Amino acid sequence: MHVGLGSFHRAHQAWYTHEADPAGEWGIAAFTGRGPRQATVLAEQDGLYTLLERSAAGDRATVVRSIVEAADGADLARFIELVAAPATALITITITEAGYRLRADGAPDLEDPGVAADLATLAAQTEAELPPVTALGRILAGLRARRRAGSGPLAIVPCDNMPGNGALVRNALVALADRVDPRLAAWILASVAVVSTSVDRIAPAPTDDDREIASRLIGLRDEATVVAEPFRDWVLSGDFPVGRPAWERAGARFVDDIEPFELRKLRLLNGAHSLLAYGGLLRGHETVPDAIADEVLARRVAAAWDEAERHLPRADELELDRYRAALLERFSNRRLGDRLVRIAADGSTKLRLRIVPTLVAERAAGRPGAASMAAIAAWVALQQRGVELPDAALPRIEDRSTAGLLRLIDPRLADDAGLRHEIQRAVDDAAAGAGG
Repeated sequence: MHVGLGSFHRAHQAWYTHEADPAGEWGIAAFTGRGPRQATVLAEQDGLYTLLERSAAGDRATVVRSIVEAADGADLARFIELVAAPATALITITITEAGYRLRADGAPDLEDPGVAADLATLAAQTEAELPPVTALGRILAGLRARRRAGSGPLAIVPCDNMPGNGALVRNALVALADRVDPRLAAWILASVAVVSTSVDRIAPAPTDDDREIASRLIGLRDEATVVAEPFRDWVLSGDFPVGRPAWERAGARFVDDIEPFELRKLRLLNGAHSLLAYGGLLRGHETVPDAIADEVLARRVAAAWDEAERHLPRADELELDRYRAALLERFSNRRLGDRLVRIAADGSTKLRLRIVPTLVAERAAGRPGAASMAAIAAWVALQQRGVELPDAALPRIEDRSTAGLLRLIDPRLADDAGLRHEIQRAVDDAAAGAGG
């Protein structure tokens, strides 16, 4: 099963399953996270869609066949039925970092209205009348049904950009389950393996032109085309108690220690994406290739990478020079043209995970962390300028001062008077367009 039927899942996990399983022994039942539209389009095509790989050399089209059912995430009855089915071996998740509804310390955000409502619903066992609205709430409803059905263990595989995502999701599920039914929490600890992952592939939102190109290449009309760069990477660490597709046949790697890989990707690729998104929007750019071609932003990215590298574990094993060169080539791919406004969503959560750890480590080492600070300052400046960027956490705060916005990202940024003052100066520079 999969939760979060968007472009990234279809460009990544679904593609890996397709490539690794030519005999079709595995199939994915994929549920949307934000409305039924994508499920409706895919269902009309029997789950088939085209992956259009765009490189400087041209386009390559692959019809992906691994999704055997596409369903509306609001169809809780079907979701629970499939989680409880003995044939279900694993659940992958792509709901973005903010979709897990976690606090800065990684615990479930019990003040989130959706989380609070789901806990009340699940505790009262009224989910049939009032379906859970959060992804973890729906998964808990399914796991409870699986436990009651005696269908045995399974694996959960979060594929979002959070350090230690396996442990985070496992702890969050157990903490929520303990409030609903301690027996369910104990069963999750004993029967549910949560795998840690590092995922990497740029998959911007497809356009009508992309769909036309894909349809022409395959000779069939495709309304569910996905666009991606040729590059892809998937590193996993953990157990699969009832089996999994042989993803390694498609290039996935299974390791004992995933931390160096996930932090390299989170701090270098994702961190640079956030820096380019907020800095680029302030400087009038629309796409990643436009932003990385800006000399001011390119220098800032290089400085941010220097800062991040100093705090990566086992850095000597990560081929960082080659990784950085590859990132610059990927960012410059004008045939992909990932839009900055897409990357800029949920900045308060993304900055907390991608940028703050490097800034804190640099400050602890006696260095200013200027490039990391600039990414945060650009986001604050955009918010104070009134630029509308989707962020699930923002509606819950009234204080849009620099201190109030910093506290939303991480209280340490607001509580350190010296750091707060330096960020404010960076915000002023960014707002004035100086910030280089």
